Amino acid sequence: MIEVHNVHKSFGDSPILRGITCTFETGKCNLVLGGSGTGKSVLLKCIVGLLKPDIGSITFDGTIFTNNKIEIRQEIRKQIGMLFQASALFDSMNVFENVEFPLRMLTPDMSKEERRDRVEFCLKRVGLENAGPKMPSELSGGMKKRVGIARAIAPNCTYLFCDEPNSGLDPLTSIKIDELIYEITHEYGITTVIITHDMNSVVEIGDHIVFLHKGLKLWDGTKDEILNAQVPELKDFIFSSSLVRAAKKVEQEGGTIETNVGEPIQGE
Repeated sequence: MIEVHNVHKSFGDSPILRGITCTFETGKCNLVLGGSGTGKSVLLKCIVGLLKPDIGSITFDGTIFTNNKIEIRQEIRKQIGMLFQASALFDSMNVFENVEFPLRMLTPDMSKEERRDRVEFCLKRVGLENAGPKMPSELSGGMKKRVGIARAIAPNCTYLFCDEPNSGLDPLTSIKIDELIYEITHEYGITTVIITHDMNSVVEIGDHIVFLHKGLKLWDGTKDEILNAQVPELKDFIFSSSLVRAAKKVEQEGGTIETNVGEPIQGE
């Protein structure tokens, strides 16, 4: 569990985060939702220690991270896996070497054979067991995301952070990446935090959702509660999609609509 308490962050005279308090639950996909410029990525950077909050504290499973001893912060960082928005693979390394990289950095006592077994396991888990020799330039966008996930979980991470994991992907690949993150989170009991503005991800994998607007947390809840939320800013955000508006209407009226793939959506 990750607890964020009263976190403020400004750049110069511009406040970005204004007293964020929230909890990210263990074994769940915790989504931070909001439009561009609402402070989502700044919050993530504060949580993982890339930025220092001006005010407030962050706790990982009962251990204070903010302003703690550097040795304690380093131990927590070793338990963090990160999936970057653009995958951030090393162009000069092949897939195997990219996934092996955090093991070489964080687990110096692991033997070469143990590293090989762990890399092969992680690549198989994301469906890329034969991709080890390939270079990043040979991969599709979806494959790069899968390699990024394999690299993030390679050191047996306790906490997984994903920054816009569906950015630049087609809708079908986005769903597959969401499903993979969801499966890994629940399979290994990871505390997963996902930065997103994608309502499809919310509907598919939103175990717990935090909504930010202009640096404030205005709502949190589950994917089953979000369509009935009474926060005006959240309603404006989620119902900006015509498909979500249609789905809500179906829910209210008990009708049926046809999607682009020909599958009917029925109300109860």
